[in-house]
Amino acid sequence: MTLIFQLTLFAFIAVSFLLVISVPVVFALPDGWTQNKGSIFSGVGLWFFLVFTVAILNSFVV
Repeated sequence: MTLIFQLTLFAFIAVSFLLVISVPVVFALPDGWTQNKGSIFSGVGLWFFLVFTVAILNSFVV
């Protein structure tokens, strides 16, 4: 269970890092928002899913 929690936490950190980099880049590009809107929303949806998954798994690890 601890390994699953650690992998999920690593995925959460990786997705957070990617969003911190990619969202400002998308907004800086001309027509970046209109072309990449779906990718940003998918990333944010994955981020929320990982937040809740880490919270649930944390209750089993502690």
